[in-house]
Amino acid sequence: MMQNLSRDDFELVKDEDSADIVVVNSCTVTNGADVSARGYINGLNRKDKKVFVGGCGALSKGEELFKNGKVFGVFGHSEKENLNRLLKSKEKFVQIGDLKSLDKSIVEEYLGKSKAFIKIQEGCNFRCSYCIIPYVRGDARSQDEALILEQISKLASHGFGEFVLTGTNIGSYGKDKGSSLGGLLQKIGKIQGVRRVRLGSIEPVQIDESFREVLGEPWLERHLHIALQHTNEQMLKIMKRRNHLKSDLELFHELHALGYALGTDFIVGHPGESEEIWRDAIKWVKEFPLTHIHAFRYSKRDGTPSAKLKNSVNGEVSKARLKELQSIVQEKNFEFRARNRVSLEILVEEKKDGFYIGYDQFYNKIQIDSNTDITKEWVQIGDYDVQRSGNKAKF
Repeated sequence: MMQNLSRDDFELVKDEDSADIVVVNSCTVTNGADVSARGYINGLNRKDKKVFVGGCGALSKGEELFKNGKVFGVFGHSEKENLNRLLKSKEKFVQIGDLKSLDKSIVEEYLGKSKAFIKIQEGCNFRCSYCIIPYVRGDARSQDEALILEQISKLASHGFGEFVLTGTNIGSYGKDKGSSLGGLLQKIGKIQGVRRVRLGSIEPVQIDESFREVLGEPWLERHLHIALQHTNEQMLKIMKRRNHLKSDLELFHELHALGYALGTDFIVGHPGESEEIWRDAIKWVKEFPLTHIHAFRYSKRDGTPSAKLKNSVNGEVSKARLKELQSIVQEKNFEFRARNRVSLEILVEEKKDGFYIGYDQFYNKIQIDSNTDITKEWVQIGDYDVQRSGNKAKF
């Protein structure tokens, strides 16, 4: 969105207090996300800011916010490339647009960032019972390959070495164009200056033969985030998931044998998650070679099939289950780092509390003590301390 603003018309500021206009890129993945966005917008109104709202929340709650006089303008995903014109509008507006387009903007710089984020697709063809996203993002559609490669080439020439591929469901890339994520990765890896490619979340069923062909490439981060959402077969059916426990476990062990750190998403406390189902899920979690987890408690989302289900899980029970799950994976992460004592290649992102902070090729955070300013630098660390709280080193 910043790329689509004319510097002749607007000045970008990093502090919202000094801004006249605030653009809110809202999320709607949970009811709580909507509440959070509304609260933030109310705060901006009290500061007398001119507020525009985009993102998924623009589709789910935008018109309500507009009707209540909370925002000056509402715009959908397809309107982001028209942001400069929209922000100059003298009239209040709601322009939702459509759910079939893709932003064609070429981003050539990421202010203050050490790595670049490349959106390769939009939308999702999955219809998991708990998820509202396909209804506010539309069906899966892939960005033109040439546009992706052009953007990465330009960013690489500007000094960016790490690229994070993002989207609603990136593993579906190319299905609508006779291509594949693996094929795209092969071409990205050949671009001069590309040092590391990191992927957003992918689905187990999307790791096909073309993807397996790039698993040995040195530029592919040795960490994959593969969305399981649960490790009980009955629960996967309730969630209307496409993955299955047995094949998931086989896939994770296959990737683990290749030296990959492995993360996953996991929803705790979904309706129907009985104590028996939970205990079975935990038994299987212990069998998976997991190193990272993005686990969260189920949040009812109006408009989804799961919102109509009975057999809800008590809030205190789901809190305890979440804590149990996170504790197991934290220990697995520590064991992985202690066992896998290899040289770490780190992109340093920031300095915080006297230490330089970066992530290695396994997506593990490290604290570095250095007398030299190494912000945004690549460093190789062979000697480091493995602690439960994270790795630490001197450079």
